Amino acid sequence: MNKSRSWLVLASMALVACSIIGYVVHYIFFRDAYHIFFYLLLDVSFLFLNVCVVILFIERLLGQREKKAKFRKLNMVIGTFFSEIGLDLLRTLSIHAANFDRIRPQMEFRPDWKPSEFRTARATAESFPYQMSITPEYLRELRALLTSRSNFLVTLLENPNLLDHERFTDLLWAVFHLGEELSFRKGDLESLPPSDLEHLAIDVQRVCSHIMVEWMHYAQHLKGSYPFLFSLAARINPLGSHPSPIVGPK
Repeated sequence: MNKSRSWLVLASMALVACSIIGYVVHYIFFRDAYHIFFYLLLDVSFLFLNVCVVILFIERLLGQREKKAKFRKLNMVIGTFFSEIGLDLLRTLSIHAANFDRIRPQMEFRPDWKPSEFRTARATAESFPYQMSITPEYLRELRALLTSRSNFLVTLLENPNLLDHERFTDLLWAVFHLGEELSFRKGDLESLPPSDLEHLAIDVQRVCSHIMVEWMHYAQHLKGSYPFLFSLAARINPLGSHPSPIVGPK
């Protein structure tokens, strides 16, 4: 029996003993067994109702509050990911997706977007058949970017809170895997056979799909919780036509 469990058993026994002592003292002074058992049964009857209220309402409210707090912390981590590497990845992936212009208008979120429009954008980003222009120059660019942020990615993977966020964890694994694939290919990458380029294209497409979906999720979160952050995200959105942090004239 571990220490926490033994402490719980001892505390329970002590509380029961105190209750028994209280009833005994009551009987010694008042010699009134009727009222002792009357109120004992009454309290036991109300105990089930109290447990019901605690389990069905109070515990659920506390659980929802804890879940919201954890959700905010997770989105802070996701925001850090996009600040450190995600925006650069979105930029280079959208540039080298030969057919990205077909969905660009749906990825350019605006301040007046409704939840349904974000859902449509996510569905489009997830199912779109990205045609990536995989060249040695592009692979070198990706390798340099992912290598420079490798320590940051490892730190994110070590965050235990991310275990509750399966979608973002899948994105991290896809990015981390692509970085490993490229880091093991030394040299200038000019001599890679077409079969290997095709394999790397699949890895890049996987990252592209995951990160664009996550970017739409994160943008919707900012719009609902942090409008000032969403304003900046909408202006610098790498998937837009003319991203710029400058606020234009009204």
